[in-house]
Amino acid sequence: MMTNEMTGQMEAVASIAPFKVDTSRGRADGRVSSEWFTRPDDERYLNLNDLYAAVHARKVLATAKVIETRTLRVEADRDEPERLALRIPSQKSPPASSIAVRRIQAPPSILAQNASRRARNVAGMNADDFRDYMLSFLFLRYLSDNYEAAAKRELGPDYPDLPEYVLERSGASTPLQAWYEDNPNDVAEFEKQMRRKVHYVIQPPYLWNNIAKLARTQSDELLLTLYEGFKYIENESFQSTFGGLFSEINLYSEKLGKTQADKNKKLCSIIAEIARGLAAFSSEVDHLGDAYEYLIGEFAAGSGKKAGEFYTPQQISDILSAIVTLDSQEPATGKKDRLASVLDFACGSGSLLLNVRKRMGPHGIGKIFGQESNITTYNLARMNMLLHGVKDTEFEIYHGDTLANDWDILRELNPAKKPSFDAIVANPPFSLRWEPTEAMGDDVRFKNYGLAPKSAADFAFLLHGFHYLKDEGVMAIILPHGVLFRGGAEERIRTKLLKDGHIDTVIGLPANLFYSTGIPVCILVLKKCKKSDDVLFINAAEHFSKSKRQNQLADKHIGKIIETYQFRKEEDRYSKRVSMERIAEEGYNLNISRYISTAVGEEEIDLSATREQLVTIEAQIRMSITKHNTFLKELGLPLLPGEN
Repeated sequence: MMTNEMTGQMEAVASIAPFKVDTSRGRADGRVSSEWFTRPDDERYLNLNDLYAAVHARKVLATAKVIETRTLRVEADRDEPERLALRIPSQKSPPASSIAVRRIQAPPSILAQNASRRARNVAGMNADDFRDYMLSFLFLRYLSDNYEAAAKRELGPDYPDLPEYVLERSGASTPLQAWYEDNPNDVAEFEKQMRRKVHYVIQPPYLWNNIAKLARTQSDELLLTLYEGFKYIENESFQSTFGGLFSEINLYSEKLGKTQADKNKKLCSIIAEIARGLAAFSSEVDHLGDAYEYLIGEFAAGSGKKAGEFYTPQQISDILSAIVTLDSQEPATGKKDRLASVLDFACGSGSLLLNVRKRMGPHGIGKIFGQESNITTYNLARMNMLLHGVKDTEFEIYHGDTLANDWDILRELNPAKKPSFDAIVANPPFSLRWEPTEAMGDDVRFKNYGLAPKSAADFAFLLHGFHYLKDEGVMAIILPHGVLFRGGAEERIRTKLLKDGHIDTVIGLPANLFYSTGIPVCILVLKKCKKSDDVLFINAAEHFSKSKRQNQLADKHIGKIIETYQFRKEEDRYSKRVSMERIAEEGYNLNISRYISTAVGEEEIDLSATREQLVTIEAQIRMSITKHNTFLKELGLPLLPGEN
């Protein structure tokens, strides 16, 4: 029953619709709909003069402003964008002119942040534990939305687009389940078509909408259904088997409860809260993909040094992807039309590879290859690929040790069959301790250069990737500054790479760009056949924007680095092309400060001009003293010294 206050001031979720509000409901809060609940016998109308923003949960969630005669723009509060509301004074008579209310969609990053934060509070977990749950459910939501949209296109008018109350009476949880039950003889052919067109199948019980409904109704079947659904997706959904894809999400963890019933109840609460948050999302691939990338970055920030295992900041990723997609011999001519293959041998969550794909377009790369040793981030990478619309036949991510080279496709001994890649990007662990065996000295990747020292595997990673680079390919790798100047085995490797003409560009980046370390890093650009006989040095260490947590590279900083590389520009105190003769004179030391001076020269002082200024000032002082002494003498007061 409505109170007087509710009758006097009703709240309604904003949407594009006629302004009729159901007074019996008091408030329509939650998911934005294009429909308004109405009762013909008791309609209320919006009046421009009485419309104002709602105050909800002790926060002003929206500000309303008339921007056109017939349009009201409502902008959501940054912290609570999905709870957009307007408070509407009661008014029986319709306004003189009607208007439309438009909801402004909040960015995916903000929606993801809010959904994750509230669900994590319900779960009572730390960021590392909760990460796998949140990302897995976001991934399931994407697969389900994409599959149901494709099913609707495939079935056309036969798709049972039924209202929820009709579905409930039929016993089906989703329209697709209703179709499955009504057409059992057609299911096999339908799934065959879906595998051909969208490359995977998800049976109705495992779709996100059904999982969310089980959670919302606190069903005892949730835990088992979710477990079976994950196994189905891993082993049966795709043409390729994605074994262990959900292995890091422990549905039977004691952190969810002691008994099975407790675990099921906790999962219901977590998933119901996540579902409420995800309801505000657009189902577009880009939106869910952006949200997934954002959450990976947020979890990386919360994980501190652990973040280096799986995340390359987007700003650095932009630089690497731009470099490897430009023509290797003539970067000034622009981006390549197509890359047959791209490799990241320490791919983490796959963000670098996806950034390359974004630059090349969805059909600009033949196949994406990645390798990752950490099982958690290996699964993140596979989900990330699928969630960004990369078909299972368009990528291959391998779980294994890069330095041990245990990936079969890279162990081909026949040089004629050796795999090679147009573009290689990497952000391997910095200065990782490793244990090279004696046999590794004869490994084809290292034997021409020597082994990197046990204390730092940086050059081992570099040589691994460089071995698989095509003659016309480009490799860009992020490494600590030490590789530029350290002695011993690293000096020998660096010297040979330089003498052989393989190091094309050295880019120095600012400190504190990474979650995992505050040290400054560099990007080395390598080519097997480079046109120029010099090395381009770019000193971008002083070009950044400060922020609370990490330093940031703004678009102008990123653009300047890319443009300088592309056109091999030289600029005082920023970039310089250095001959091999000069580098040899420096003992093949690539420390950037040896070639680009960052010192600010002292300003020259013109002594004659300075003397004239001092003489003029002295004369002005004497004139002022004489003037003041005249007044002091008339007053009979002591005179100021220095008149003569």
